[in-house]
Amino acid sequence: MTANAEEMELKDRLKLIESMIAEGRRTTGVWGWMFVLWGVAYLAATAWATLGHSRSAWPVTMVLASVLSTFLARHRGRPATTLGRAVGAVWAASGISLFLVLFGLALAGRYETHVFLAVIGGVLGQAHAASSMILRWKTQMFCALVWWAAGLAGCFLSESQAGAAFLAAVLVGQVGFGVYVMFTERRLTRGGGS
Repeated sequence: MTANAEEMELKDRLKLIESMIAEGRRTTGVWGWMFVLWGVAYLAATAWATLGHSRSAWPVTMVLASVLSTFLARHRGRPATTLGRAVGAVWAASGISLFLVLFGLALAGRYETHVFLAVIGGVLGQAHAASSMILRWKTQMFCALVWWAAGLAGCFLSESQAGAAFLAAVLVGQVGFGVYVMFTERRLTRGGGS
């Protein structure tokens, strides 16, 4: 193989990788509604727990959001690309981890607001960061940093300050990101670009 042919093959491989990353981002855009759904679920659970002083707010809301997510995801189809499946696996594993750890803390009587906020911030930061690294998406890495900051706020700040950091992370790192990727996907779909 000549040097020119090897260079062309390398360029073709780079184009393939770039197109796979762009497709992964488009797939994330198609699933942007899921970020919004979970952000709204977090806000609803927070409001119910705070205003209604109910310990059942989070478990009930999270189970309902899980059932709704599963139902809607099955009707929308599975990710068609390897990158889409990888990103979906990151989020599924993170959701299962959150459910098991937080449910376990509650059952063990060790559920405490600061721990809850630190765990959620850490796990959602990790999921956003992993997705960002897979898709090479700086916007999603910003969301990871926001969630990690909220997790650290849960470790070091007062309950009300940590709660405010959590709500900011929900609005920026879930709802805001979900809306952003839905609009980006819609713009790309209409424009036919990547």
